[in-house]
Amino acid sequence: MKILPSIAVFSLLSVAVLADVQDPPMNDYGPTRKLGRGIANLAFGITEIYNSVDEINNREGNAAAWSYGHVKGVGRFLARLGYGVYEVTTFPFPTSRDSYRPPYKSNIPWIHGGYDEFPPELGFESRYRYTRAYNTYF
Repeated sequence: MKILPSIAVFSLLSVAVLADVQDPPMNDYGPTRKLGRGIANLAFGITEIYNSVDEINNREGNAAAWSYGHVKGVGRFLARLGYGVYEVTTFPFPTSRDSYRPPYKSNIPWIHGGYDEFPPELGFESRYRYTRAYNTYF
């Protein structure tokens, strides 16, 4: 008679252990990451202006950088500001495709038109790959 309860306990524990091993693919994206992304967009979205000028300067030259680069940078800054307000106010809810992913287009398929998940960093290094792209023109 002691065997039956021990088998039941063992089977329940084995199911709990199997459930704990599973890691859903969207586990990295949650409400805290969404709130952090929104705060980063509000606080550091201004770096899009400097980053856009530098990007256009490397790609198209000085005249384009000081005209089109500033216009593009201000547009990207205002977009980051809007996304920041949106993500801070809606962080508890999965609003983008029933998840907590960023609502904007990724930078990967849209090489010059998308956004990285976080604003660009200026002047300092980081160990994450999304912060700085080095130009390999030489």
